[in-house]
Amino acid sequence: MRLFFLTAFLFTAFMTQAQTGKITGNISNFSRAELDGAVATLLAAKDSAFIKTSFIDSTGRFEFELLKTGAYLVSISPLGYQKYYSSVIHLTNEQPQVQLPGIILQKDVQALGEVSVTSRKPFVERKIDRTVINPDALITNAGTNALEVLEKSPGILVDADGNISLKGKSGVLVIVDDKPTYLSAADLAGYLRSLPSGSIDVIEIMTNPPARYDAAGNAGVINIRLKKNKAVGINGGINLSYGQGKYMRTNNSFNLNYRINKINLFTNISINENNTYQDLTINRYYYNNNGSYNSGFTQNSYIKRQFKGRNMNLGMDYYLTDKTTLGVVLSGFINPASTPLTNNAKVLDNNDNVTSLVEASNPTKRKWTNGSVNLNYAYKINKQGEEISANFDYIQYNAKQTQNLTNSIFTPDHVLQEKTILYSSLPADLNIKTAKLDYTKPFKGGGKGGAGYKASYVNTDNIADFFDVENNVHTPNYDFSNRFQYKELINAAYVNYSKDWTKLSLQAGLRFEHTDIKGHQFGNPEKQDSAFTRNYASLFPTLYALYRFDSTNTHQLSFSFGRRIDRPNYQDMNPFSYPMDRYTYYGGNPFLEPTFSYNFELSHTYKNMLTTSLEYSITNNLIQETNEQRGTIYYSRPGNFGKQIAYGISVNGTFPITKWWTLQLYTELKSLGFKSVIYGQILDESRFYWYVGPTNQFTITKNLSAELSGSYQTRVLVAQFLTIPVWQMRAGIAQKIWKGKGTVKLNLSDMFYTNQPGGDIRNIANSRANWLSYLDSRVLSIAFSYRFNKGKSLAARKSGGSDTEKQRVNAQ
Repeated sequence: MRLFFLTAFLFTAFMTQAQTGKITGNISNFSRAELDGAVATLLAAKDSAFIKTSFIDSTGRFEFELLKTGAYLVSISPLGYQKYYSSVIHLTNEQPQVQLPGIILQKDVQALGEVSVTSRKPFVERKIDRTVINPDALITNAGTNALEVLEKSPGILVDADGNISLKGKSGVLVIVDDKPTYLSAADLAGYLRSLPSGSIDVIEIMTNPPARYDAAGNAGVINIRLKKNKAVGINGGINLSYGQGKYMRTNNSFNLNYRINKINLFTNISINENNTYQDLTINRYYYNNNGSYNSGFTQNSYIKRQFKGRNMNLGMDYYLTDKTTLGVVLSGFINPASTPLTNNAKVLDNNDNVTSLVEASNPTKRKWTNGSVNLNYAYKINKQGEEISANFDYIQYNAKQTQNLTNSIFTPDHVLQEKTILYSSLPADLNIKTAKLDYTKPFKGGGKGGAGYKASYVNTDNIADFFDVENNVHTPNYDFSNRFQYKELINAAYVNYSKDWTKLSLQAGLRFEHTDIKGHQFGNPEKQDSAFTRNYASLFPTLYALYRFDSTNTHQLSFSFGRRIDRPNYQDMNPFSYPMDRYTYYGGNPFLEPTFSYNFELSHTYKNMLTTSLEYSITNNLIQETNEQRGTIYYSRPGNFGKQIAYGISVNGTFPITKWWTLQLYTELKSLGFKSVIYGQILDESRFYWYVGPTNQFTITKNLSAELSGSYQTRVLVAQFLTIPVWQMRAGIAQKIWKGKGTVKLNLSDMFYTNQPGGDIRNIANSRANWLSYLDSRVLSIAFSYRFNKGKSLAARKSGGSDTEKQRVNAQ
């Protein structure tokens, strides 16, 4: 670490030798509502070539810093006003900074009452501390859900169960509009399936998030920002879709904004249904201590999943004065799900002869409800950008789940030998309270500082009532019945500083988090209760450096470093186990320790179109699913793997092949290595994997476009799992209608039906296993979108003081 910080210091000292060139200006006849989010554009005077943009703040001020000597123009094109061009601005060594005279914009008397602005965003945008994904840029995202959008995003992998990894690493924190989802991996996947792609504005991928974000997520943070069309007047959009694989699906969303005087109202509503299936085959092989084959087991499970979602987000901003803004956001969802599961298994002897047949059904009904309230306050202290903001959140979740596991055992001749029924009721309640205070202060010379404090309190209550059913009589089963309560208090504080020079940009931050947790496992007539506590504190530094070799940004070199943490899901610390079927049990682990990781990344960007990154990370106590065999039963529970080392290279680029053909390409080559002892078995292995995902975009006419994309992934090592290679291809076509206000899209996913995952489960004493899944992945979808915009664009305010806790809920 000392060597790292010494190197970073010398790198910074060397780079700061550049001279600063700056152009500043001020618009005097705009109201705050009109200024909020407007931009000024800097052009080269020689040929009007685009150089960069600058946001205009609420006082009318804008500035361009990172400039070399030369001749420039400033252009401003606000809606409802005539386009403004400055006179030629000359920056010289003698005069490196220029303040433009006061700018007065002229009303556009020919401005239309309703303005439609059309522009084509790139699919991927690179910033100093994050990668930004624009889902609407891909035709094949139309009619899909948020989980499917993530699957197509560079560096993000989604497995058959909806588990999300970033650049090969698990432990990703997924937040929505800067607020956490507070859900476990399984519940998060269900929520993302209920979120239509049409409601997503952008996705921010941060492998090393800034200090203002919670330190959770050892692989990084994925922030999904929903659409908010904030403008004077009424504006919004609607997205409708229908898809057909083996089963149907529909994803629909509507967003609306109304701004008048000092009040801004906005809402986002979605209604959807997604029906899918998984045809899963599992093979298990058991061995004696001397290595000889003992017996086998093969099972086929057909899992039909039906997800329904009703999501709503309703908010209001009140501009009390030019400096003070008050806001409230109400949000929630109702997500019922039904999963009828049927299993057919064969138990084999050491000669692979069938000794018994097992038929099982486990229909599951689940209903997740959520409601949350956010109160936010922002005060602009002065015109220079000094600001203080506060957020208060109250979030409540409620889960109701029932299962009815029926096992029937037959002889090889299908004679019934035994039948058992196990009924379960699994309610869960979760309450979360957070408070967050942030302060931002610009300094003379262009630097900007920030500091903040956050407190979050989480209280969960999970009940598992199991009953053996015989002749319609329910008898309590105390082997599985339990009640688990969990309380967690996290206090955090951070400081952050950033500054831009002509060639160098720096951002550094330090976050402190103190965690205090208490878990209580209630007893029952046959088992004693138990409790545990944890108390720990940690520092989390972050550092970013970006160096521009010239003012045209032909070559940019960036470096980032961050320390991260991944805490266990709340339910994962519940020590009790429960059956998924006769041969598979799932359970928790009260001895889980938090995961800590150190992440390094060095990137080179060429002409803002090609980025090559070198990545290296060390992770200790990685939380990952473990598998253990006891007799013929597999126990699956979360555990800590001693160490994971990951390193590799990734390339992300956009290449204009012709005027009508653009290629977006992402590829990565990465090594994942694990060193640990799991249930007495030594795991010491590393493997490279390769992923490539090309996207071809074709402009056929002004209003007609097409897309052909796909992906290929080799085997991936994830702790005890080694997956098989998979590939897929997608195609889509889009037609703009109604003068560009509407779009109709048709797309086909996994056209050759090849995206079918599988793999091996290894490092299990006296056992090995493999699996293969067939999914409802080939889907033909048609989507319609329509956007209306009447007014002047405004920037969406951020609200929500929570960044972590939601993703860690598990109420199974």
